[in-house]
Amino acid sequence: MDAHATPAFLHEVILFLILAGVLIPLLQRRRINPVLGFLAVGMIVGPFGLGQYTDSSDWLRYLTFSRTEDVEVFAEFGVIFLMFMIGLEMSVDRLWAMRRLVFGLGSLQVGISGLLIGGIAHAFGNSIESSVVLGLVLSFSSTAVVMQLLTQRRELGTPLGQSIFSVLLFQDLAVVPLLVLVTVLSQETGGSFAGLIGMAALKGVVTVALIYFIGRRVVRPLFHQIAANRQAESFMALTLLTTLGVAVLTREAGLSMELGALLAGLLIAETEFRHEVEVTIEPFKGLLMGVFFMSVGMGIDISAILAQPLLLPLSVIGVLTIKGLVLLVLFRSFGLSWGRATEGGIMLGQGGEFAFIVIGMALGLGLIAPAVGQFMLLTVGLSMLLTPPLTLLGRKLGDAIDARLGTPPVIEEPGLQQLSGHVIIAGYGRVGQLIGELLNEQGIPHIAIESDAKLVARLRADGAPVYFGDASRPELLRKFHLERAVAVVLTMDHTAAAVHAVKGVRATSPNIRIAARARDEAHAGALRDAGASVVIPETLESGLQLAGSVFETLGVPGDVATRLLEQERARRISVFRPG
Repeated sequence: MDAHATPAFLHEVILFLILAGVLIPLLQRRRINPVLGFLAVGMIVGPFGLGQYTDSSDWLRYLTFSRTEDVEVFAEFGVIFLMFMIGLEMSVDRLWAMRRLVFGLGSLQVGISGLLIGGIAHAFGNSIESSVVLGLVLSFSSTAVVMQLLTQRRELGTPLGQSIFSVLLFQDLAVVPLLVLVTVLSQETGGSFAGLIGMAALKGVVTVALIYFIGRRVVRPLFHQIAANRQAESFMALTLLTTLGVAVLTREAGLSMELGALLAGLLIAETEFRHEVEVTIEPFKGLLMGVFFMSVGMGIDISAILAQPLLLPLSVIGVLTIKGLVLLVLFRSFGLSWGRATEGGIMLGQGGEFAFIVIGMALGLGLIAPAVGQFMLLTVGLSMLLTPPLTLLGRKLGDAIDARLGTPPVIEEPGLQQLSGHVIIAGYGRVGQLIGELLNEQGIPHIAIESDAKLVARLRADGAPVYFGDASRPELLRKFHLERAVAVVLTMDHTAAAVHAVKGVRATSPNIRIAARARDEAHAGALRDAGASVVIPETLESGLQLAGSVFETLGVPGDVATRLLEQERARRISVFRPG
């Protein structure tokens, strides 16, 4: 064996990391959607782009991917982590709060769009099984692209943003039975079609119940144990193990790994570790999703588009039009104005990333003819590329419609749990709990972050709004909407942790008021230098209370003693305010 032989995938890994290291900052600076950036780069450096010229230009081998198979393994991991992150977003409480939009609006959109698109597919000669799969999967939109656009425009909290999110959330939920359905349709050769669907539903229910049982008995206690030891590397390892382990379990059960990853996310979504896991997994998800979308771009053959200059554009327009019109009517029926309903229909008209997963599975299992599958993948990829410019057009068109027709009152869904005007308490021991109780008595909303897993478990059992995590991590603070909070209170015992938390809060929200508890005056000075607005040393309060007791013993009048103590408290606290 050659000692200098290049390990498998090393060239692809290095090239992708170079592209990601250069591409991601460039896209962020230009405010370009990263998903579309990776799609475009995949088309350029893939086997249908510059990669097809490596035989004539040998130096291109170092800058291109000559085979799509070279990145498929990494792309599959990207899809797994995408499904896991979606599962984390699907807590039962959130689904219940948005049930009208999620299960009403979302189910109608998938059902009507799937029926229309599937009917057209059947009219073009596809079997009923492949027509059902194509109709359902093309009714889905791109969560990655649309959520990125909503986040960039800061519209996720608007009525339109909530309506769009609800549709996407139901589509993500619908992936579960669809993945099961594809698997069952490929395995069963006899029986009625209704029987196959029933079998798919039964198999899905049994699998979900099994994963839930395993999670309750094994995964959650493991997270408690690892979190109690406060080892960040072990927490990350357990997160990855849960994601991949549950995915492997579903594969062994005859289902898909993507389904398992989604169930793993659902499993953790109801625990106090949800937000910390989101922050831990985010870097892996971002990079691997880049690989996935780059591999999608590599599969877009420009020559195939040129070979069908009429049918392919008509198919893209058809999908965008059918879904857009269905969504326009549904959004209007659920209370949005005609303008915002039009904008929402245009924004969600494209195909989604799940099409590459589901159609890829269906192709591998023989449910869809190869020519049809490749054509549909091209249709979805092109519709995703068109989404950002179409979204800009949709906003202008929606504004023009509302300006002409007027904007009727919007029906807002209650209980969306959008935190605003709240207090974030970092550290929920005795002091933090006391502050929480006082805030509750005054009706002030608050949420707490605590790094002691056992304490979090006990307090959550009593209904306290506390989550496991490290308050010094800006990513975690953003999960709790730090930008909309009115104040942050730090009560942690550990000096270094409290200083890091102050720096993290201040870096994320420069103007927010930070009140911090300090062990002593040295600790108070460090917190002040880190950016705390107010610092209260424990020794100060205990010393003032003891002094008050002495004044009482000496017969100093109560009002005089109170005034003296208040003056000293104010003088001492002023020393620990940032200058």
